[in-house]
Amino acid sequence: MTFSRPEPLPSEEEVRSIVARIVDGIAGSPGPVPGTDESDQRPEPAPSHAGGVAPAVDGGERSIAVGADHGGFALKERIAFKLKEAGWDIADCGTDSHEAVDYPDFALAVAQRVASGESRWGIVVDGAGIGSAMAANKVPGVRAAPCHDISSARNARQHNHANVLTLGAGSIGETLAWQIVTEWLATDWAGGRHARRVAKIDALDRQYSSP
Repeated sequence: MTFSRPEPLPSEEEVRSIVARIVDGIAGSPGPVPGTDESDQRPEPAPSHAGGVAPAVDGGERSIAVGADHGGFALKERIAFKLKEAGWDIADCGTDSHEAVDYPDFALAVAQRVASGESRWGIVVDGAGIGSAMAANKVPGVRAAPCHDISSARNARQHNHANVLTLGAGSIGETLAWQIVTEWLATDWAGGRHARRVAKIDALDRQYSSP
């Protein structure tokens, strides 16, 4: 009796890609969802790209502020390098080594550049991507989203008008991180029914940042 060689198991990236496609298929399936109005059932616009390298846009929109703590330093460096290759202007807010530092300092530096308009977008990397999002969101005008896969990156831009992306170097590798960054930068804000919800988020900024 002969045995055929077993097929190799899919890699982690292949599994993540398959899961993301399944989730996207479920989220985009037709039919009303109980408890929502009819306007919430309209399909989302397709992403504005067909994959590949994140495109740099023209004019003053080309600046991205990047920052990281010691846990995210290596991944931040790789992302910044690839973004420069793709034609983006990078404002590196640190850190510059693996020496232990505090993530809120670098999340703040990135968030301030985005809030002031010095940079159009911000990307912060720490161990989990959660603490940096919390810190960045304390800055009025910043809508930071921790994204762990392609689907969450697309949703953060389409639905939530996110202008700062946070990543967890401890939970994603370089390949997936770059896929997330590419999707996040290339996906357009959908507006429409989502606009009133984002307006409420921005109103909370104004309400609680008032003296």
